[in-house]
Amino acid sequence: MLINGIATDRLPASDRGLQYGDGLFETIAVVSGEPQLWAAHITRLTTGCEALQLPPPDNELLLQEARQLCAEIDKAILKIIITRGSGGRGYRFPEAVEATRLLSVHPWPDYPRTHYQHGITAMVCDTRLATYSALAGIKHLNRLEQVLARNEWQGSDIHEGLMLDSHGNVIEGTMSNLFIIEGDTLITPDLGECGINGIMRERVLTLAAQLGITTRIEIVSLARLKAASGCFVTNCIIGLWPLRTLDDITCHQAKITQDLIQALREQRLITIAT
Repeated sequence: MLINGIATDRLPASDRGLQYGDGLFETIAVVSGEPQLWAAHITRLTTGCEALQLPPPDNELLLQEARQLCAEIDKAILKIIITRGSGGRGYRFPEAVEATRLLSVHPWPDYPRTHYQHGITAMVCDTRLATYSALAGIKHLNRLEQVLARNEWQGSDIHEGLMLDSHGNVIEGTMSNLFIIEGDTLITPDLGECGINGIMRERVLTLAAQLGITTRIEIVSLARLKAASGCFVTNCIIGLWPLRTLDDITCHQAKITQDLIQALREQRLITIAT
């Protein structure tokens, strides 16, 4: 772990990331010592910094530190956290902001290939996402909604939970973005009021357009999700998982899903374990 370039796991108790969740994070796949989709992650991190009025980190310095941590690692997860640094009591920004950057490396999860081949089991969570457009799309540190939603199930029978907004529309998974398929059209929920605009979400939309698949960003009700001809979830670590079952219904498997999995594999954005 590196904190401001120093190998340590100590962070001041006065750091605003700890005190208020005042910061952002990125979770990045590492393959053969190299962070994947780096430019896209840094673009989102910079956009988030602008939204929070937080000084963005130096890209070259951050990449240098990331490569230092990930050198000689075959496969892992790199997590980057940027906070506003230390400050006194109260919500007002410190007069002089000295942002904290924290980089850590974590083992790659051993997901079975059946998740890609046959799909996963998901549930609809009771915990709702609050709607607030100023924070919509960015990956800020306030994740208590996801923490509560993820702990609505235990064990390994459920692989992901889907979260609704305050209007009852489906937004995303606890750790993923959602897509549904209606006929020949690929649809992902509108994140204008809440949710994270995932890097893999953007990549899937781009790939779908390249494959000639019509894509739309729209409001998705729960009834619409359950009636879809296919659905899947994505993020930069899992790649793409089709849904096999959702609560008490069986989800259909669509050709579009398999076409996208193949395209992601060809770009080495999915590595299926043997």
